[in-house]
Amino acid sequence: MSPRRLLTIVFFSGLLMAATSFETADFERDTLPTTQGDLVITFIGHGTLMLEWGGKTIHIDPVGNLADYSLLPKADLILVTHEHGDHLDLKAVRLLSKEGTRFIGNAAAAEKTSEGTVMKNGQTLEVQGIKIEAIPAYNIVHMRSAGNPYHPKGQGNGYVLTFADKRVYIAGDTENTPEMKALQNIDVAFLPMNLPYTMTPEMVADAARAFRPKILYPYHYGDTDPARLTGLLKNETAIEVRVRRMQ
Repeated sequence: MSPRRLLTIVFFSGLLMAATSFETADFERDTLPTTQGDLVITFIGHGTLMLEWGGKTIHIDPVGNLADYSLLPKADLILVTHEHGDHLDLKAVRLLSKEGTRFIGNAAAAEKTSEGTVMKNGQTLEVQGIKIEAIPAYNIVHMRSAGNPYHPKGQGNGYVLTFADKRVYIAGDTENTPEMKALQNIDVAFLPMNLPYTMTPEMVADAARAFRPKILYPYHYGDTDPARLTGLLKNETAIEVRVRRMQ
């Protein structure tokens, strides 16, 4: 191989590595230990997450304007809370899919894919060693108009995912519902806080005091200042509020 050709290959390989590292380094990450290896959480933005555990990659509500999904790991599992465009992007789903990828969502989201599995509120599945529980996600107070909630009861899901000894609750678009407040043994909770579609900081604090997650991440918080939530929960020493870039 000529020195010029070798230099060209090295140059373009370097560009590819730089692009990939920039794409992944641009996101905040947390690593949480479990009894069967670390759970790595990548905070993509808004309601979008990537979880890695036990050699599996789980993408939550992937949306292409938040990340270049051609540079991120392919999905073993794609979970979608509901069909709204800021939670379900079919182009992103296609980019993330490989042979064997499982897509799970509420009925309206699963219908948009050719091989989606529907989970209804209250159902439980075990997929690739991960227990998945579908928790109702809906509005009680905030409405588009009288009697017309932004997220009607019975349609959207939140999910509790069990990774060995850790239970992670990803709430989706919801308010502080009775079903949320009745949850037990939640290690990590992602609770939405953007108005008028989901919760106020006061609603999030009310829910957190009820089911007491060990770690609470406000997410999908738009223009709401997360410092309001940390102030409300400053005396709740058993609940650690962690703020990441999730507008």
